[in-house]
Amino acid sequence: MVGLIKERLPQHIAIIMDGNGRWANKRFLGRINGHRKGIEVVKDTVEFCREIGIGYLTLYTFSKENWSRPQTEVGALMELLEQHLRNELIKLVRNGIRFRAIGNIGELPVKVQKVIKEVEDRTINNTGMVLNLALSYGGRAEIVEAAKRIAVEVRQDKIAASDITEDVFAKYLYTSGNPDPDLLIRTSGEFRISNFLLWQMAYTEIYVTDVLWPDFNRQHLIEALMDFQNRERRFGLVGKQLKLGS
Repeated sequence: MVGLIKERLPQHIAIIMDGNGRWANKRFLGRINGHRKGIEVVKDTVEFCREIGIGYLTLYTFSKENWSRPQTEVGALMELLEQHLRNELIKLVRNGIRFRAIGNIGELPVKVQKVIKEVEDRTINNTGMVLNLALSYGGRAEIVEAAKRIAVEVRQDKIAASDITEDVFAKYLYTSGNPDPDLLIRTSGEFRISNFLLWQMAYTEIYVTDVLWPDFNRQHLIEALMDFQNRERRFGLVGKQLKLGS
């Protein structure tokens, strides 16, 4: 926490964990070894965020586009995911972390769906931190799904079209109940958001680092947080307005 101002920490951090494959290729290892190393970084990142008081952490774990990868890699990723969740359940419970999976979970293998439900159910009453794993997730698909659900409820007279506001719409998203991310971190140096939390990131601060995800450590996270704390978040206002309101 050296150099960080606790009162100015982001409430919600989102991370695009990019670079596992490139990390493995640079070391002449199979890509799955990069994913294994990436999981170790996930564990440490979750632990550190819990320690410093981050309320919400959302990790882009497996996108809808990732299904097009070689089936051997996809299968290995699903096995790693299942194993990781089973291994981490007790720690999540002990540390008061609530686990949520966001995305089209029905597209995942049945055995993965089962362990997700078990971990969600076992941690539902935890209040220390919310950990969201985005799985089979796509931002456009999330918005379309929300629109479909609203359309059904309008047709059933459960809600009037005139009552639909941005706040109402947000309640139909996978992240309902979570604040929007304050900070997005993307590793591996790519300057794009890759169909991640498109609605939610309207005013999110974006931090890009060249560090590949398996090499990302606590010091790198602290650097991202310090950069965030040095920014002036205006939300469409000008600096003078913010100062007058403080």
